[in-house]
Amino acid sequence: MSEIEMSEEEIVDDEPAMPSITPATRRTPAPADLRRTATDATLTEDLALALLKHADLPTEVLEQLAKNSNVLTSRKVRIALASHPHTPRHVSVPLARQFYTFDLMKVALSPRVPADVKVAIDDVLISRLKTVTVGERLTLARRASGRVAAALLLDVEHVDGKIIDAKAVARTTRVLQTALENPRLAEALVINSVLRPAASTALVQAVARHAKWSRRREIRAALLRTEHLSLARALEFSREIPAQTLQELLASSRLPAQIKHQLLFESQSSVVTEE
Repeated sequence: MSEIEMSEEEIVDDEPAMPSITPATRRTPAPADLRRTATDATLTEDLALALLKHADLPTEVLEQLAKNSNVLTSRKVRIALASHPHTPRHVSVPLARQFYTFDLMKVALSPRVPADVKVAIDDVLISRLKTVTVGERLTLARRASGRVAAALLLDVEHVDGKIIDAKAVARTTRVLQTALENPRLAEALVINSVLRPAASTALVQAVARHAKWSRRREIRAALLRTEHLSLARALEFSREIPAQTLQELLASSRLPAQIKHQLLFESQSSVVTEE
């Protein structure tokens, strides 16, 4: 795969059709018939997918289906099985570890998948970030969950703590900017990212300049606690914070001492001027 962002059409073409669960598919056969079907060595992909359309499949039937090696060779069946709302975690998560990157993303975003399974699948995706191409990172930054987008904010190409070269900087910046635009990225995730020891200068500066995130009061306070905020931005953000609160905030800040002193001086000067 080339180092370019995948188009929507490419992702759709790469994804198998997910069986939908509709009112018309809620009438489920008797449990004994379901068990026989799930364990049938001659079960076909189409029949397995039809079975997985039933929203109220018992857990034991799903477990039996997960042991049917004949249908588990089908990528579509594995995805549908991992995405079923009643598939137990000990079945769905090991299945998901075998998926391609965008299959993982799709399952994690499915509204039918239980929350704890989504978290586990996100963790699998995050563990793979160092091995996926830049094009895949860009697509994940734009379309994946907020947790994955937040992980990409910290996913910097480096060797011995230093970014490799100008091209690496450009790639990292593009992924970072795309992740900041992810509609699933929450304020708490941004705050957690900028406060992490691994947060880069590029991340702090990008958030400080971002049209949406830089206006949030809690994010401004978090940025003032980082070590990479410029003096100009620090002065801008500190002006809306009361002197006592700013002093308490800077006590735990990693900003250089000179910037802290300047912020406190400006804050005290402002108080005197108002009086």
